[in-house]
Amino acid sequence: MKTIYFDCGMGAAGDMLTAALLELLPDPEEFLKEFAALGIPGVRMEKKRVIKCEISGTYISVTVDGVQEESHDVSEHPHNHSHDHMHGSSSGHSHDHTHSHTTLGDIEHLVREHLALPEKVREDIMAVYRLIAEAESHAHNAPVTEIHFHEVGTLDAVADITAVCMLMDRLEPEEVVVSPIHVGSGQVHCAHGILPVPAPATAYILKDVPIYSGNVKGELCTPTGAALLKHFATRFGEMPVMKTAAIGYGMGKKDFEEANCVRAFLGESLKDSDAPVKDTFSMDRVIELSCNLDDMTAEAIGFAMESLFEGGALEVFTLPAGMKKARPGVLLTVLCAPEKEVQMVSLLFKHTTTIGIRKAERARYLLERGITSIETSYGTVRRKESKGSFLEEEFSREKYEYEDIAQIAREQKISLNEAYEKIQRETEG
Repeated sequence: MKTIYFDCGMGAAGDMLTAALLELLPDPEEFLKEFAALGIPGVRMEKKRVIKCEISGTYISVTVDGVQEESHDVSEHPHNHSHDHMHGSSSGHSHDHTHSHTTLGDIEHLVREHLALPEKVREDIMAVYRLIAEAESHAHNAPVTEIHFHEVGTLDAVADITAVCMLMDRLEPEEVVVSPIHVGSGQVHCAHGILPVPAPATAYILKDVPIYSGNVKGELCTPTGAALLKHFATRFGEMPVMKTAAIGYGMGKKDFEEANCVRAFLGESLKDSDAPVKDTFSMDRVIELSCNLDDMTAEAIGFAMESLFEGGALEVFTLPAGMKKARPGVLLTVLCAPEKEVQMVSLLFKHTTTIGIRKAERARYLLERGITSIETSYGTVRRKESKGSFLEEEFSREKYEYEDIAQIAREQKISLNEAYEKIQRETEG
């Protein structure tokens, strides 16, 4: 099944989605010429190659009469978009600019009467606009007919929405899967004042959609990005098993510790009929916490690791690290379930000397797991068993529980290897 998967680990905006989808095409320049030929009044769209966190991707710049819509986020909005595009006329806001305003009806007139587009693309554009207008209507407690758009912001958004709808029509995916959306945190400054992130309109659009906040200060998902994803998504969730043909990186304007981009994967997702062996693995998300240590003894690090395991960590491990001034140190890494994150952070600060902890979200592929108890002449021995299938191949693992084998070795006064061999011969015989 032809599938597009959107990875929204740094949110989404219209320009970022445009850029990511553009990279999936074999000839992006040809599409940009087609877009320019639409003749959206005063609009110019350009693509630039940029690098963020050592990743190369595309940044899309949209100008209206040579002016680029500016950000008003208190925390330096990462996508160069603003909520000043839209206002309910009954809100009592006094505008301090000279831009004219247009209504949803004006947008529809422009899209249906002046843009040479397939009917399906027109319908998609207006469906996305209705999502945004309904959200703004709810946020401002004003009828949709009284929602107005500022001229520059309107055409900037028209360009983004039109480009994404055209690209989706050209790519023709049978399924669109969207990851949980990182919405950011902090506050955004719009024409009505300072609002929490996600802003009310974005939050309304993303009702019933899996979203989460994080350490990034700023608005990572704009109303335009939210509406585009909501409209086109077949479902929200983890990345499906798929054979990837192309990957697009759509870059935001600002820089963060994490690469500020939307990733779009284009490929064939696997259906049950595609493989004689049904996939029986599973996937989940874990939190990865890590810190560098160069002023703790091995014993103290060992105690910290034991405390983390006792607290519910899924995995704790160390790697050697070269620190500043050539000091030897270790990289301590903890994997835990999302609901254990706060507890793990607390334990790291309590039992280590770190003053900073890095966080990342990871997806895991998992085989089915179980434990079988086997009765032997030496007593009960537990055996861990893992099995599953993936892309037409079957996998299995089994291993005797260390503590059970070690107990037998102690009681029989034999080596650990001898104990393993005795149990293996008995269970296999």
